[in-house]
Amino acid sequence: MPRPQSHPQSRPQSRARSAPLPEITPASWIMVGILGFVWGSTFMVIEIALTGVTPFWLATFRLTIAAIVMAAFWGVDGFKMGSDPDNKPHPVALIWAGAVSSAIPFLLLNWGQQYVTSGFAGTSMAAVPLVVLPMAHFMVAGERLSLRALIGVTLGFIGVFLLVGQDALHSSGADLELWGRLACLTVAFCYALNSITIRRLPPINPTALTTIMMATGALITLPFSVLAEGAPTVPPLKAFIAVIFLGVVSTAAMNQLRVLVIRSAGPTFMTLVNYQVPLWSVVLGAWALREPLPPALILALALILGGVAISQWPVIKRLFVRR
Repeated sequence: MPRPQSHPQSRPQSRARSAPLPEITPASWIMVGILGFVWGSTFMVIEIALTGVTPFWLATFRLTIAAIVMAAFWGVDGFKMGSDPDNKPHPVALIWAGAVSSAIPFLLLNWGQQYVTSGFAGTSMAAVPLVVLPMAHFMVAGERLSLRALIGVTLGFIGVFLLVGQDALHSSGADLELWGRLACLTVAFCYALNSITIRRLPPINPTALTTIMMATGALITLPFSVLAEGAPTVPPLKAFIAVIFLGVVSTAAMNQLRVLVIRSAGPTFMTLVNYQVPLWSVVLGAWALREPLPPALILALALILGGVAISQWPVIKRLFVRR
């Protein structure tokens, strides 16, 4: 969706977005590779941060840091909203976007990762595109669930079922692991719901939208942190560095990089990130944290990625086959 800024810039961007084949450059591949690697490593970094920071405060700190960084970027842009004066986003819609994009997912993910491996958390995020498809069928005009997509969704959800099935319950040995797994899968549902929410919002400056969502998320998580965990304590250096990384790099910087990818190569190209995140989370979790790689986890990962590939095959084909 083109930004409603100056007319000379808006028209070329609109034409570029309507073109059947976006201009995908080596820089596009580098950016999407960085996104996949950093977001895939986020689950491992959360594991490190949780060694010195309680789960809810971790969510609040991460969102607060990201909001401050994004507000600085927004200030450089003159705090422009970039929305149509006659079609502004409703404040309630922006609050809801902040809740489902960051507040609820971060609280659930941080709590759930106490009882599951970082590899499981990253693998469960692969379910996001599979949840988006049926939701978009009912909530977004023009988005219909085809037979091919239905087959992909079904295959992927078989993989999701394996993630919480009997064969995978002993990967961490925690008493609340099942609830941790369900929390991680709920995070995937929130991210899918957020993608629908953002798509239904009126045009808005993406930097402004990200800043508002991060700030709203921080305000939502703050009372949960205070009531559930009391006053925060000073974390050890290793956990402190992990929190800074999560706020500045994983949340603020990667959201800005995501905007650059969408503007240069298009949203279709961005879907390749979904294929990388679970792969990197599993590999890095096993390499850096010495987490096990049970057969059920690998099979589930293969089924989920296979389901995503089948359901989004036309997207992949457009990326690599030129006509």
